Amino acid sequence: MGHVAALGERARVIGLALAGAVVLLADDPDAVRRAWQSLPDGIDLVILTPAAAEALEPDFAAPRARRLLIAVMPP
Repeated sequence: MGHVAALGERARVIGLALAGAVVLLADDPDAVRRAWQSLPDGIDLVILTPAAAEALEPDFAAPRARRLLIAVMPP
C-alpha cells in the first residue's frame, strides 16, 4: 500500500498530518517546486493546494508525475 503526501500552504495542509499524510509545507512557487522534487519514495497520492497545483502545472507531464495520483483541493 502506498502513502499520501500533501503539499502546499501550511494552513491548508497541516491537518492532513493527523490522517497520516506526509506533509510538505510550501508557501511560494519556488518552495513548492523544491518540495515536489523532494517527495519521498513510496508516495502514490499527492494532495495539492490550488496554489501548489498552479506552480507545478508545467511539471505534470514529467514521468514522475505520471506515476502519481494527483488531487487538487477545492479553492
